[in-house]
Amino acid sequence: MSYLNQNLNEFNEYLKNRKVAIIGLGVSNIPLIDYLRKYKSNVTVFDKRTIEEIDKSVMDKVVEYGMEFSIGRDYLSKLKGFDLIFRSPSCLPNTPELVEESNRGALVTTEVEMFMELCPGKIIGVTGSDGKTTTTSLIYEILKEKGYNCYLGGNIGTPLFTKVSEMTPEDIIVLELSSFQLMNMTVSPSIAVITNITPNHLDYHTDLEEYIEAKKCIFKYQSEGDTLILNFDNPITRECGKEAKGNVIYYSDQVKLDNGYIVDEGTIKFCEDKLRKHILNTRDTLLLGKHNYQNICAALAATRDLVDEETAKRAILKFKGVPHRLEFVKEDNNNVRWYNDSASSSPTRTISGIQSFYKKVILIAGGYDKNLDYTPIAKPIVEGIKSLILMGQTKTKIYNAVTNELNSQNKKMDIYEAFSVEEAIETAKDISKQGDIVLFSPASASFDMFKNAYDRGDKFKAAVERLID
Repeated sequence: MSYLNQNLNEFNEYLKNRKVAIIGLGVSNIPLIDYLRKYKSNVTVFDKRTIEEIDKSVMDKVVEYGMEFSIGRDYLSKLKGFDLIFRSPSCLPNTPELVEESNRGALVTTEVEMFMELCPGKIIGVTGSDGKTTTTSLIYEILKEKGYNCYLGGNIGTPLFTKVSEMTPEDIIVLELSSFQLMNMTVSPSIAVITNITPNHLDYHTDLEEYIEAKKCIFKYQSEGDTLILNFDNPITRECGKEAKGNVIYYSDQVKLDNGYIVDEGTIKFCEDKLRKHILNTRDTLLLGKHNYQNICAALAATRDLVDEETAKRAILKFKGVPHRLEFVKEDNNNVRWYNDSASSSPTRTISGIQSFYKKVILIAGGYDKNLDYTPIAKPIVEGIKSLILMGQTKTKIYNAVTNELNSQNKKMDIYEAFSVEEAIETAKDISKQGDIVLFSPASASFDMFKNAYDRGDKFKAAVERLID
């Protein structure tokens, strides 16, 4: 007998003739257009972009379906009298028009939150300022290795809301969850992972406290039988354990925990009641850097009750990482190795990238300014970089932080300016010597010059292939 999702059926009935708003025609919300039409909702779509900036095929569908739309600068001025509002992650719940509609009685949610409410399977959620995509992907690969029917979604993969009808209680869903998605969420996954929390997205969030509180939603609504996995080395995530309702598992590469997962002298171990069990050697993995060894610990903790260690180890040793994260691109005729780390959109991520190599590297950094402090990156750059190439809005912030650190240490470093990825690559090519490493790790967001971090990374890789022999 096939599984019947009664909650989903009731929701689909609820949708009929309801006045529904879709805010933001991004990747996560586009599938909702077909879904809501199928269940006869009265839909209006809202987007702050101009009609020329929105994918034509999407707008053609909106027009074909006879849906109302509000586009452009004052796009939320018509957001009045809706029963249900699906906001995009970038439209924060404290937006005045959303608050007004919520106070009036509208249900304000997101595609991923509604998915979590209606999904019958076990959900593993991963968030953090750094490492969440790698950790999420690795958990997914471990589960697949064991043979589970599993889905990958949230901030990566494909939107899953329209696939809820295919899922059963035996399925496992792995979600990467951003602070934008988690903010004001009232449902938490049964297994939650927070890789770390450091200042990020302060151009969107009111302050660091709001950002932290958004991250905490990943475990805030857990029950006693649920599990929270935390990075012990990060002060903020370590303290989150005090607020947990369920079981807490810590991991660390700095402290030899009595219970949890540790990275100890090149070995990942599981500790229980002070007994330490060897799991694998980090040198046997295909991943670079101690931050990735922490990600492995998090993935092992998340799958501990679902997958045996031998199967998990087999999946980990095959895992090559994900694109745009310390991704090897090419070795040129001068034995210079080029790496794409475009997903490193904050100082902490780039620090991890710098520290992943055994020698000093040539660093290309800079991009969109998220109102972050670049002082913490200065010392790692001075200690781990031989030459620095800066571009984008944050180049002055990074330059000032680095030069202040150089002066304090009475050191010098060659620092160059570039106005495009191509120019940065040409500069790196000119200054590199036999056996050097060139690392593209911006420590900044991408929106000043690119669609997103993946577009930035793709353009970097294409330019390296085109310009480097």
